[in-house]
Amino acid sequence: QVQLVESGGGSVQAGGSLQLSCVASGDLNRGRCMGWFRQVPGKEREGVARVWTGGRWATYADSVKGRFSASQDTAKNTLYLQMNSLKPEDSATYYCAYRAPAGACTFDTSDFDTWGQGTEVIVSS
Repeated sequence: QVQLVESGGGSVQAGGSLQLSCVASGDLNRGRCMGWFRQVPGKEREGVARVWTGGRWATYADSVKGRFSASQDTAKNTLYLQMNSLKPEDSATYYCAYRAPAGACTFDTSDFDTWGQGTEVIVSS
């Protein structure tokens, strides 16, 4: 059973940077989909970045392309999200997620069966 714990959220001024971490406990299979999502109250959870475990490929939402970068440290079972040039509209609770079954890697939240508890990011103007 995989468990995910996010950290690294906080308050930052617009234009600043934060790095989120997602530490996974349990066995992560290679070639599985992991993602970063975010949610603000009253809105649906939206995908930010997704990766294949053990790989270098990453895909980003249009709203964060060129500013956010996802990476992995497989030895530490950790997924990172480097967020640069932050904007107030990036304020949200950020979640990482893991899809245990093999299959497509999309931003469909229903595809993911394991979620972290979230870490809050506040960007002030």
